[in-house]
Amino acid sequence: MAEIAAGIADGARGLTAAEAAGRRARFGANAIVDEARGPWRELARETARDPMIWFLVGIGMLYALIGETDQALVLGGAIVPLIGMDAWLHRRTRISTQALRGKLASHAEVIRDGVATVIPATELVPGDRVRLPAGVSIPADGLIVRGEALQADESTLTGESVPARKAPLAGAPDAAVDAVHWGFAGTRLLTGDALMCVVATGADTLYGEIVRSARASGRGRTPLQQAIGRLVLILVIAAAVLCLVLGAVRLWQGYGPADALLSAATLAVAALPEEFPVVFTFFLGVGVYRLAQRQALVRRAVAVENIGRVSCLCMDKTGTLTEGRLQFALAVPADGVGEPALLQLAALASRREGHDPLDAAILRAVRPAGPAGARVALFPFTEDRRRETVICRGPAGDGRLLAVCKGAPETVLARCGLDAAQVARWRGRADELAATHRVIACASRHLGAAEFDGAEPDRGFSFAGLLAFEDPLRKGAADAVRRAHRAGVRLILVTGDHPAYALAIAREAGIGDLQSDVVHGESLEPSIAQQGAGFLSGLKVVARALPAHKLLLVQALQRAGEVVAVTGDGVNDVPALKAADVGIAMGESATQSAREAGAIVLLDDNLRTIVNAVAEGRQLFRNLRLSFAYLLIVHLPLVSTAALIPLLGYPLLYLPIHIVWLELIIHPTAMLAFQAPAGMRRHSDVPRRRAHFFSARDWTGIAVAGVLMAAALVAGYRHALASGGIEHARAMALVALIVAWVVTAALLTGLATRVARVIMALTLLSALLFTQWPAAAAMLALQPLHADDWLFAAVAGLLAAAPALLLRPRSSP
Repeated sequence: MAEIAAGIADGARGLTAAEAAGRRARFGANAIVDEARGPWRELARETARDPMIWFLVGIGMLYALIGETDQALVLGGAIVPLIGMDAWLHRRTRISTQALRGKLASHAEVIRDGVATVIPATELVPGDRVRLPAGVSIPADGLIVRGEALQADESTLTGESVPARKAPLAGAPDAAVDAVHWGFAGTRLLTGDALMCVVATGADTLYGEIVRSARASGRGRTPLQQAIGRLVLILVIAAAVLCLVLGAVRLWQGYGPADALLSAATLAVAALPEEFPVVFTFFLGVGVYRLAQRQALVRRAVAVENIGRVSCLCMDKTGTLTEGRLQFALAVPADGVGEPALLQLAALASRREGHDPLDAAILRAVRPAGPAGARVALFPFTEDRRRETVICRGPAGDGRLLAVCKGAPETVLARCGLDAAQVARWRGRADELAATHRVIACASRHLGAAEFDGAEPDRGFSFAGLLAFEDPLRKGAADAVRRAHRAGVRLILVTGDHPAYALAIAREAGIGDLQSDVVHGESLEPSIAQQGAGFLSGLKVVARALPAHKLLLVQALQRAGEVVAVTGDGVNDVPALKAADVGIAMGESATQSAREAGAIVLLDDNLRTIVNAVAEGRQLFRNLRLSFAYLLIVHLPLVSTAALIPLLGYPLLYLPIHIVWLELIIHPTAMLAFQAPAGMRRHSDVPRRRAHFFSARDWTGIAVAGVLMAAALVAGYRHALASGGIEHARAMALVALIVAWVVTAALLTGLATRVARVIMALTLLSALLFTQWPAAAAMLALQPLHADDWLFAAVAGLLAAAPALLLRPRSSP
């Protein structure tokens, strides 16, 4: 910050070329979104990791060695659509980054060595002074030091379509500079010409942090990833054993080494569970992208899982429920003092150049008046003094001075010449207002020129009255509370405010009701110790709370089985943010420590954003659960029939080309068809702490559907084999299997999206094309089916997929 302050102070010259080179070596290039390097090489590396490719290459070579040249060429040709699908999915994973890059400036006009010059935006360094004419994209994060009538479009970061007002910073920056003085990379200046001092470049910008989180989201192994890893390991071991058994049995049956190897390899690829980690990683990336669109920046991948499981949210009041901006509510002037005069006195004791929200609220509320006298002395507010006193020259121009004091009512009243009864009456009125407002008192006194000796006057003031301020409820906060309650998410307000004020805000938002009680922070620990879970179940409002109380509450709720999210913005909130299942840092007001501790950073500090993020997380979890159920259902009949039919001594049901066809159906269906949009409803299938991914009912539906599909395939295969030969039998079994898969996916997705409907239609079209078109059927070693065959396949598929209805979520509005 010292370098930035120096850069602001030395504005005409800007950085020298040597200084810029040194800082570039220190901070790196302003590469907010890196250009893709060698995308084809990256695609080749990803494709080389696809086991299906190597399966086709190996089996194709085996066919070529035994003289089956036609089958070898077919398998070679089947590699093309697989590579095409890999390329398309690779493009899907990069699409959000490419969209982000399009928002960034390519060049910037900077002052170097006292001369304005245009350079690539990637060459900017902290301390550079950048000229921003209206209409340009801002190339880095920085402080605006010059400009008038400035407005910026920050919709890329905040989602707000209304332009954000900007103003130059007066004086040296401190640790908490208001957002009105900041220009952010990726946003656009709409009006005015500005001069900005660069503070952060590259990945250190807010825009860069969004990109970095999107890229790094899937790197850490989350609890669900670990569970998937264990599942995949079990399936791989089982498949390996089964393949060895099948190969040995085929040799024993006299089919020869080539058939035994082909049977084992086909079963291995059919049983290979590579879809589970691939689908999970894809869904995780989708979750990060969707949460970013909801103004929630994911910093740790575990948050994508846990945000959908949240059952309790412990939140602050200021800025989350309320707007975080004080507004004048009402005045209670003393006898002989009008409301305008009371506000004018308070305005005299308020500083326009500061960032105090109370001063800003007073200055916004005061009506235009004549010019005030020049300020002679200022005695600022401190926590110890609890007052602010200003000495200024009186408007009469007679040399007299006016002293104005504003601050805590009890402090101001002690400096006024009131009797005990009057003091008690005013303090009682102040206490009444303090239950629902922030209250200050004002007083004044005239001083002769000789009376002021430079010291703050502390006696002889005339009491002017009370001013009450409120922090209004955010627009949409009450609706967000209702949505959270409908979804079964408990809300607990944890604030340092006056108990009555906290309860009033909670009731206005809908968190508490007339029967709700407020708990004082100091009584939280003994109440939990004495009453335990019973006390926590009815808790709604905690007032006069310290950060230690917030941490205590989070830990107690977790012990009671809740999945807890907590909001925070200060250094003292870090312990609670780290302890929570989902720590949510309030991005607009959070310190760097709070941002680092939070698993999610909000970009707009709004309760509605949190509720939307929970809705998105729940839908993501539900989509993932249904996709995994689909994968299990389709693999059960595929693997079981690939093993059972050869073990029974029948010819192979699946050739390698058939496995390729089926995999081309499974992958896009599992990854793209189960992407229903979020809707905040109460889903009974959303797991809580220590809950399983699938319930006993779910496992029943998966097992029954898989067994019925396998039985239908074996029955259709044997019947068709007896009446029409192996090509006819394979076509019958494959069509029945595909119809069952389509019906299963349709039941699980509800065909809620256009993508799901298109994939289902294309899947059925592929079955029709590859079996009924003689040339395609011959290439796949199949035979066209008759009308009664299609009827059997359709009925068998419908009946076999019916148990998938058990996996549909049980939800209520």
